[in-house]
Parts: sequence; C-alpha cells; structure tokens
Amino acid sequence: MALAFPCTFCTPFQLKTSPINRRYSRSIRPQATSSEFRIPVEISSPADRGSLAVPTHKVTVHDRKRGVVHEFEVPEDQYILHSAESQNITLPFACRHGCCTSCAVRVKSGELRQPQALGISAELKSQGYALLCVGFPTSDLEVETQDEDEVYWLQFGRYFARGPIERDDYALELAMGDE
Repeated sequence: MALAFPCTFCTPFQLKTSPINRRYSRSIRPQATSSEFRIPVEISSPADRGSLAVPTHKVTVHDRKRGVVHEFEVPEDQYILHSAESQNITLPFACRHGCCTSCAVRVKSGELRQPQALGISAELKSQGYALLCVGFPTSDLEVETQDEDEVYWLQFGRYFARGPIERDDYALELAMGDE
C-alpha cells in the first residue's frame, strides 16, 4: 500500500554530505560521498512555545561587583546565564561549561538544578553555591554573585588569580635537591 501524501516526519530532515577520506580508499570514485541525516534545531523564545508551555520562574541576581540587581524570567528548560543574555542582561561568566567558578552565585532563596556543575564541589553545592551557566531554575530564585577567588579559596584552600601566594619553601628545596 502506497502513501498518498509525503511523510511529514521525514520532511524536517536535511541530507548532509561529506567526502570520504581518499587516502584510505583509492578505489572509490572522486565524487563518492557518504551521507548522514541532520535534524535542524531551533531555539525558541518563551512566546513561541505555544502549547508546549514550560514553567518559567522569576530570577533575581544581585551583582555584587557592579552593585546592580537584575530581575528576569527564565524557563525551567533553559540555562539561567543564556536566558539573561537573550534579555540583554550581562552577568559574569568564563567557560560556559560549568567547569570554572566565574559565574558562581550563592542562593539566597529558591532552588535550581545544576547537574553539569563540575566547577564546584558537592560540599559547596550543599552550602548553597551554584553556577549560572549550567543552572536551571526549578522555582523563583534569588541569588548573589560571588567573587571567583572567594569560591576557589573555599573549595581548594588557596586563591586562583590573586591574593596571597603560599609557598612551601622547604618542600621546594627538597624537590630541587633531588635533581
């Protein structure tokens, strides 16, 4: 039985071609290609969501360094930092992958989910620290930005970029003497 109408499931797919590595396949014609399917992904704004309504939460960020308070709405399925940027709000960040502490905040009220926050320890998370670049709000949220070096000190017992540098000269002499 043949379909009377084209398949609507397949229409969003686009065919992408890439050349085969000729170094290891000399017997293949020069125009030979391999193919793969690619699904176009589109990031939508909260207004475009329509029937796929995702709960949104009010996020309040107290930026200590700049002395500014930002209030904005963030859907539960979007990172807080990305939502802020899409609303022209500038917040501190560096890696965008949850690996550093540049976007670290201390939660004053509310809750967030941050499964990819590798830059802060479980102990600091339990004390209310979070990373905005990989944080999803799960309720209305109020946070306060933190100095990256303060968070690094709390986590590792030393400063990252500035502040006093503690050296163990005795251990350094022992290491140099072994050479």
